[in-house]
Amino acid sequence: MIQIYNTIEAINSKAAALFVASAQKAILEKGNFTAVLTGGSSPAGIYKLLASPEYQTKIDWNKVYIFWGDERWVPLEDDRSNAKMSFDTLLSHVPIPENNIFPMYKDGISAEDYAAEYEESIRTILGPDGKFDLILLGLGDDGHTASLFPGEAVLHEQTKWVAAYRLESQNMHRITLTAPLINKAEKIVVVAFGQKKAHALKEVLYGDYNPNTYPMQLIKPVSGELLFLVDNSAAGINNQGATEAILGLS
Repeated sequence: MIQIYNTIEAINSKAAALFVASAQKAILEKGNFTAVLTGGSSPAGIYKLLASPEYQTKIDWNKVYIFWGDERWVPLEDDRSNAKMSFDTLLSHVPIPENNIFPMYKDGISAEDYAAEYEESIRTILGPDGKFDLILLGLGDDGHTASLFPGEAVLHEQTKWVAAYRLESQNMHRITLTAPLINKAEKIVVVAFGQKKAHALKEVLYGDYNPNTYPMQLIKPVSGELLFLVDNSAAGINNQGATEAILGLS
């Protein structure tokens, strides 16, 4: 399903409301809520909303477990770190126990070794099914999501839940959840806005299946829900008529 909004603020409000609703439902039904955060600049507005009194008081943060979808292999204090952005905008402002937060970086270990360690952390919290309650994702201009970049071998990973590799185009290591693990989730929410996303979004949703070029096409939940929250520009809509349009996707 895709929901199209006039403003980024409307997208942020919808995403924050979905986060709260998913948290409340999961905590009521099974006693905890497991969420995966995304990085980049796109989700900052969502995180700031969740940190605000209006939203944060609706969640029992003692029962929330936070993971990340991917990370640049840089120290947590590095401005390029997805975890740093998440702490700055959300996690440092809500009463979540430190032991419930699992950044995708650790000093003194290789990215590859930490990927295996990170997978074990996921298995410890989620159990053998590896089913997150909510995963937030972004969409790159090139059609990538998490650190599933076009043409990379990680796109074909079928057994690992977490993988690390060197992304030569960025001259750095990346660590990422793999498509098979992401697809286990109860709900996957993809946020995309701006005209630069329009081509990739159109190809991902309506183009031929070519995940080696548009890796977001790998994201197909096994039994959960996939929802795209996008603005008019990303959807290729120029008029500002409707406040929200919902289209069913097969």
